[in-house]
Amino acid sequence: MNAFRTIQRGFSVMVKRVVVLTAVVADMAHAQYSRPGSTSAQFLKIGVSPRGSGLAGAYIASVAGAEGTYYNAAALAWVKGTDLVFNHTSWFAGINHEFGAVAHTFDDVGTFAASVIGMYTDVMKVTTPLQPDGTGETFTAGSYKAAVSYSRFLTDRVTVGVTGGIVYEKLYGSFTATSYTIDIAALYVSDFRGFRFGMQISNFGSDETFVNEAYPLPTAFTFGLAMNAIDDDEHKVMVGFSATKPNDGKPLGSIGAEYSFSSFLFVRGGYQLYHDVATYSLGAGVRADVLGYDLRFDYSYSDFRLLGAAHRFGLGVGF
Repeated sequence: MNAFRTIQRGFSVMVKRVVVLTAVVADMAHAQYSRPGSTSAQFLKIGVSPRGSGLAGAYIASVAGAEGTYYNAAALAWVKGTDLVFNHTSWFAGINHEFGAVAHTFDDVGTFAASVIGMYTDVMKVTTPLQPDGTGETFTAGSYKAAVSYSRFLTDRVTVGVTGGIVYEKLYGSFTATSYTIDIAALYVSDFRGFRFGMQISNFGSDETFVNEAYPLPTAFTFGLAMNAIDDDEHKVMVGFSATKPNDGKPLGSIGAEYSFSSFLFVRGGYQLYHDVATYSLGAGVRADVLGYDLRFDYSYSDFRLLGAAHRFGLGVGF
């Protein structure tokens, strides 16, 4: 017991130091130049969760269920039994973004999960300078990722996780590319107001090559905090913060809050910091036990200024 308390105190001190150091580095790095267009597979940056997007992306520490395959693989170890989730995003210009995942915990072994992300366009006409109205041919473009994850407890408060995936992108005809990714994550959960600290290195992997040009994946380091500012039986208010340093741009931040009533009704809001386009997000959800199944439905609205808005819908079930 004394050894565990020593580990817990040491981890808490490390968390505080990481937060302070990262905040200082982020403030110094904010003035760095951006490198838009220098990485491929940009669809991997699009948040997949209506709950997470309702919090403006401040979700790495508070993510729960199979959505952990995207936001923080270490959170998967907290899944009890099996969890399924299906999310849809209505993106700009008629583009659809889909996410599906399943996670199952095996006693004394850990949690295994599988996930799929897909972004695809509607059918488009092939045009040329001589035939601007179309040649009669059509095509679609799409980007996809399939991944498997594993997570387990190190102590009763600390979990780790890893996700390995394959990315496939098809633009037109034979213009395709394939790459491989790995995510590494950790999560600490305390018993004080549900305080949580999470971190993840995501999309670390091989370059994608189109024709003769190779581009790296959008690798990023993300960390975040979350805790219950109000924590009683009926009313809870969870607040969260996250910071991300992508390899192709300046550091980004997110703040968000979630109010829940009787663990049934949820209302969310958040704001993205230092982002050139994204601003505020709003969301809501309901959760209920139906015949022993933990059913969840969530929706979010994310504002992107002149680009418009993104709408996300999600359905989850645990059993």
